[in-house]
Amino acid sequence: MLTVLKRVVVFVVACAACQFAHSQKTSAVSAETQQHIKDVEAGLTPSVILKDDPHPRHSLGERMTALHVPGVSIAVIHHGTIEWAQGFGVTSLDGPPVTAETLFQAGSISKPLAAMAALHQVQLGKLSLDADVNTVLTSWKLPDAPVAGEKVVTLRELLTHTGGTTVHGFPGYATDAPVPSLVQVLNGEKPANTPAIRIEAAPGSKWNYSGGGYTIMQQMLIDETKEPFPKLLHDTVLAPIEMTHSTYEQPLPADMRAMAASPYEMNGKAVPGGAHAYPEMAAAGLWTTPTDLARYLIEVQRSLKGEANHVLSQAMTKEMLTPGMGKWGLGLQIGGAETNPYFGHGGVNAGFESVMEAYEKDGEGAVVMTNAQGGSRLADEVMRSIAAAYHWPDFQAKVRTVVTVDPKILATYEGTYELTPTFSIVVTMENGGLVTQATGQGKVPMLAESETKFFPTGFDAELEFYKDAQGHVSYAVLRQNGRETKALKK
Repeated sequence: MLTVLKRVVVFVVACAACQFAHSQKTSAVSAETQQHIKDVEAGLTPSVILKDDPHPRHSLGERMTALHVPGVSIAVIHHGTIEWAQGFGVTSLDGPPVTAETLFQAGSISKPLAAMAALHQVQLGKLSLDADVNTVLTSWKLPDAPVAGEKVVTLRELLTHTGGTTVHGFPGYATDAPVPSLVQVLNGEKPANTPAIRIEAAPGSKWNYSGGGYTIMQQMLIDETKEPFPKLLHDTVLAPIEMTHSTYEQPLPADMRAMAASPYEMNGKAVPGGAHAYPEMAAAGLWTTPTDLARYLIEVQRSLKGEANHVLSQAMTKEMLTPGMGKWGLGLQIGGAETNPYFGHGGVNAGFESVMEAYEKDGEGAVVMTNAQGGSRLADEVMRSIAAAYHWPDFQAKVRTVVTVDPKILATYEGTYELTPTFSIVVTMENGGLVTQATGQGKVPMLAESETKFFPTGFDAELEFYKDAQGHVSYAVLRQNGRETKALKK
């Protein structure tokens, strides 16, 4: 357990002569920035705060200790530049402090940058967003499937998770395990540790997160450009944006390992053998820093305005950020109000969890990276603290009021509510209150905000029950992450 919070500061300030700021150690930090950092460090809250709760806030150090997260790195974008970047904690329990240059695995945050590389090829006329992916694939072909009918899978669908492809994510490969080729991963052949990537639903028929789809896209880029994926991403995305501490090379090159954080499990123990290798580079293979990811976010913000188009044109950036099914653009999730949208992505690898978010219009955003399983919970708390300190309209803790509901009414809600054929929520009563348990997950106590609406305290979600014309509870609606899902009572 981390008992002493080590901290190394690297502040980044605006540079009038630069297109965007670069990391520089300096003691000349404005009083406003110092106050922002103090507020962020002291203002961590859960996603839900009960009204009149006098003790909802915790310090970053307290939460790192409680959640067994050895190291955290943060970069904050304010008014279009990186206002500050700072490391907290340690790279390993017996290692040096985290700095702004410490490398972390980005997990699924690898996807939006890989998507940018694919869109760059579209922009050059070498790929099409709407053609059959098999017209580009040469090293491997996506097998036909009866469920697809006459429809073909397109690059647009792979990037928006609507291609109907399988495999949600990848666990990676331990240092002492054989690593499969990309074609072996696509086919699910040993030594691959995930199933074959295939079509399971009609392309374009539904949104379903698929790291497998991004792995198909990776093979498309390799076949089309005839270049190794890490080199292609370096040349087309990382170098133009000046992401100087980032690479898609797997495993991490020996000369960069001293700069990398070590991964930890949720119980505070080191991941055996250290960082896993990910041949699924487009889906999970990026090593980077919050500062470099902040440069990516700023590039997107400025490209959207036509001010900095190092990778994508203004028109292509707009298309990338146009929300479709599931509120996903081409590689990025879109949220917020229509008048003030934001874009971002989360990432989870073995022992590394992170999140990044940025607004399209006002030059605000942040990146939080951690080296522990379960670090996403801490990263979300830090993001809420940043949102409060910088007065963002989103991401802040939701204040809810608790009411008492008659147990006889609660009893009518008991039952199984089916969201999909393979995913349900079971509602039961325990100790006079409702408890929910989703498929494959633990039990979650729910508090009542009204006679029909209930919420957990550990994350921002709500479950509302509805009756039919005869007064019987017939379905519930789950609201989470900006989406509503109807669940019929079985």
